[in-house]
Amino acid sequence: MSSSPSRCDAAGTAAVAGHAELLPLARETGATDIGIADAGPVALSAVEAYNRWLSQGRHGTMEYLARYGDIRRDPRLLLDGARSLIVAAFNYMPPRRQPDGVPRFADYALGLDYHEVLRERLGRLATAIRDRWGGDTRVCVDTAPLMERYWAVQSGLGFVGRNSQLILPGRGSRFFIGTVITTTHFRRDTPCTLTCGDCRRCAAACPGGAITPDGNCAAFDARRCLSYLTIEHRGPLPAGLRLGCRIYGCDACQDVCPHNRHAVPTDIPEFLPRPSLLALTAPAIASMTPEQFSTIFSHSAVKRAKLAGLQRNLSHCR
Repeated sequence: MSSSPSRCDAAGTAAVAGHAELLPLARETGATDIGIADAGPVALSAVEAYNRWLSQGRHGTMEYLARYGDIRRDPRLLLDGARSLIVAAFNYMPPRRQPDGVPRFADYALGLDYHEVLRERLGRLATAIRDRWGGDTRVCVDTAPLMERYWAVQSGLGFVGRNSQLILPGRGSRFFIGTVITTTHFRRDTPCTLTCGDCRRCAAACPGGAITPDGNCAAFDARRCLSYLTIEHRGPLPAGLRLGCRIYGCDACQDVCPHNRHAVPTDIPEFLPRPSLLALTAPAIASMTPEQFSTIFSHSAVKRAKLAGLQRNLSHCR
């Protein structure tokens, strides 16, 4: 990843450091890589594409994605005086997956809830930045109205694939991302300009047809995505829907992505698969009590679907 030369920002403040100085601090928190972008308005073309996606209803019932449009358009509204965004990637690739024939959970959900883990780890990075260079910081995971993948691209961290996943060149897409917004001015990295090119493997593999073969990520239809249907969608699932063995999320598009052949297992302890989750069978989920659910999925992203959601999904397996 290359960095632009030292310069002053619009406020006349010289950059205090860049990628080389920040990366060691980020790696101490478990991040694989980072990218740095100047804080400012989101490009109009990106805003218009996002608004078209919303107007077409492709976000399904995820109404929160349509809120706080002013903040999504300008991250400086999240932190007064913001100058830089530091986007960090954390590997969650499991060293082992569930055995064949059991209800399958998406890889990202096999460990602890990434929201909690990233907030703590990015909090350490934010503290290190304040201690060394001063200024104010704000940590954002995906609950803040921030166009994270847009800023990941602007920071040079990676590019957004046809399946709407952020892809780190040479490393793949099994990464969580989080952002530290800071009032300290850091040298920005060069935006990533890579694309999927002619590859359409994810579109061919998508069981719900959510990925348009001749489109791009802006054409992604969440309403047809099994991750959306098994996690975000409330109420009955579409008639005739068959989930295969998927009970929470779907990794089909990532499993066939050629970039993921370079993936290596995570060394972040919190993201290692829980033995209790790996051992779950269909009968165990079907008979699970609320108390058992709370115990097995304590501090887990799976709680978002609730026990009723898991049991609903189980009825559509196979």
